[in-house]
Amino acid sequence: MPRKLIIDADPGIGDALAIALALFDPEFDVIGLTPVAGCTSGENASLNLHALVGLLDPPKWPRIGWTEGPPCVSLHMGGPDCQVLNGRSGLGDFESPVAEPHQKHESAKLLIDLVRTYPHEVTLLTLGPLTNLELAQERYPDLLSELHALVILGGATRHGGDVTAAAEFNIFSAPEAARAILNFPATKTLVPLEVTAAVVLTFAQYGRLAIDSYSPLGRLLEQTLPFALRAYHEHLGMEGFPLAEVVALTAAGLPHYFQRQAMAVDVETHGELTRGMTVADRRRRPLTTSNTDVLTEVDPQRVLDYLDHAVRRACP
Repeated sequence: MPRKLIIDADPGIGDALAIALALFDPEFDVIGLTPVAGCTSGENASLNLHALVGLLDPPKWPRIGWTEGPPCVSLHMGGPDCQVLNGRSGLGDFESPVAEPHQKHESAKLLIDLVRTYPHEVTLLTLGPLTNLELAQERYPDLLSELHALVILGGATRHGGDVTAAAEFNIFSAPEAARAILNFPATKTLVPLEVTAAVVLTFAQYGRLAIDSYSPLGRLLEQTLPFALRAYHEHLGMEGFPLAEVVALTAAGLPHYFQRQAMAVDVETHGELTRGMTVADRRRRPLTTSNTDVLTEVDPQRVLDYLDHAVRRACP
């Protein structure tokens, strides 16, 4: 039976790719998409989700939330320029103007409504800052306890960050929210930077994907992935596009692909140089109780195979 899935995201090319794969994966029943401000503004993230679902026209449409707020600006910290890496709209060369919906369902409220409708059945996958989740948890204190699973893309536990020397983008964007969620006594899985960084889509691997240019997913891939590959090469000197969000989606659907370790995880919220840093107690005898399952290893080829199979399935 497909697992019910909510994806909280700030699309973003990587987010868009993961969402598209999830919508056509028979192992998932995507019941909700909740936008959050992060690599793009809340309003733009909301419009991007509506545009994605409208283009892809999946067999079952999820409920889509709405949010507002400015993007996280990290340039002054030496972090990547999200607009350069993702394009003006956040989706590369993909342009699909959509009107604002007449009825806007606030992301936090939609999260609460869906979890209350399906208690202990929903897997929540967060691909952006944890702003929505913290707000929903404040309003409905049983929210995290009533999830079937929570998979969080974010943080770095073994080396430095990507947006600052110490912090990963999603955690840096809302460190207080991340700290509140990670310290809450509920089962959760963290997909950190050192695991996602191992899985990269190269130009050659993109060329081997079975993309049907006439299918909705094929049109989306052709207007986003080449843009991302060029941007990461030109601006970061990388020979490929990191598939962080696809790794997180794989962790939600195929958790046995990963090795993991229970750890006590917290977030620095005050340090001048370390704000947003994910602090994992990896000592043999930690002083605090473990609160998070942290993914530690994955075979990159298994994730790339998942991507290849998903594209073939959605592009007949």
